[in-house]
Amino acid sequence: MQKINKNVVLALLSLASLVFLLFQLYYYKFYLSHKNGTVFSKVRGSQSGQDITRWVGLLKTAEKMGFQWLKIINKDPRLDGMDDLSGIEIPLHYIFKLASHAIHLVVFYERSGNYLWHGPLRLKQHMDRKFVPFRKLHFGRYPGAYEKPELLLVSIDDLKVQIPKNPSSFLEEMLHSRFLECRYREARSFFQLYPDDASLDAVEFRKKAKSLLHLAALTLNNLGVKFWLSSGTCLGWYRQCNVIPHSKDVDLGVFIRDYKADIIPAFQKAGLPLKHKFGKVEDSLELSFQGDDVKLDIFFFYEEDDHIWNGGTQAKSGKKFKYLFPKFTLCWTEFVELKVHVPCETRQYVEANYGPDWKVPVKMWDWKSSPSNVQYNGVWPVDEWDDVIQIY
Repeated sequence: MQKINKNVVLALLSLASLVFLLFQLYYYKFYLSHKNGTVFSKVRGSQSGQDITRWVGLLKTAEKMGFQWLKIINKDPRLDGMDDLSGIEIPLHYIFKLASHAIHLVVFYERSGNYLWHGPLRLKQHMDRKFVPFRKLHFGRYPGAYEKPELLLVSIDDLKVQIPKNPSSFLEEMLHSRFLECRYREARSFFQLYPDDASLDAVEFRKKAKSLLHLAALTLNNLGVKFWLSSGTCLGWYRQCNVIPHSKDVDLGVFIRDYKADIIPAFQKAGLPLKHKFGKVEDSLELSFQGDDVKLDIFFFYEEDDHIWNGGTQAKSGKKFKYLFPKFTLCWTEFVELKVHVPCETRQYVEANYGPDWKVPVKMWDWKSSPSNVQYNGVWPVDEWDDVIQIY
């Protein structure tokens, strides 16, 4: 097997840093300057001559060393959702090939939720699908989201490179990094049929809901409790890429296996008093905390062989209800400038809860009868009410 010269590797590692820096320069120079009044159409798709020269020079250097290379580009999702800024393409992946060796350069971009993102590796029609065995590449089958790692400078075979300070943590993230973009195109179509509520009350509610969601995420993340957007909050993300203004609360889901007794005191310490606690860890647990005019509901989910469910309790009668969902896995997304989990199988999740007409807004909602997946689940024994029905 042919050995690759260390200088070649060093040059290609330098490419990785430069790709990121060049695009950030482009992004801040043109996108942010547009927000400050610059006419974007004059610079659409352009970079400075100096940037292009440096980049082309590096690629030519790689070619002189014997490398063939392939560039994968696609639209920048950070600009999607803004009609006058959509359509800008950015580099996502570079594949460098020398004889039987291949180097896969993945370009990470910083997103507004203070995390790193890489795009999918999607070959366009004219590209050589036999350039390398693409199915064997570790990155690119799906977009991915990662925490920003602290980097450590190390020496490998006298070659100084940066690696994540905690490699095992980064490698673990790889296994659960799949990312879903909000469906901006569908959201725009939704708002054409149902114009957005731009009233002062709606704007104020969304502001408070965003603040509450950020605080809830910080609290649960500090506890190491994995959660996802559920119920109406998940529907708002999937249907309209925003908080539903008439929902009046924020809904999160947590697997019961991830429950920790520290959750209640942690939220109380964060300034969110417990509003009610229904059920128990073994059955139908539900917690609600009171934010600033916005309630936070945390539903705990129980896994069965062929489905997942969460419970509900009617305080005045002790009646129990069960909401059944098809099994699902978790993906990352960005919502109200926050990196959060949602069910990867979002449509099935939403349809289970809201039925086939989930695209149509419903303002009159009865949690005991409106959901498509609700089932009556008996009554709590009266002698357990003090434990399973707690209202504050």
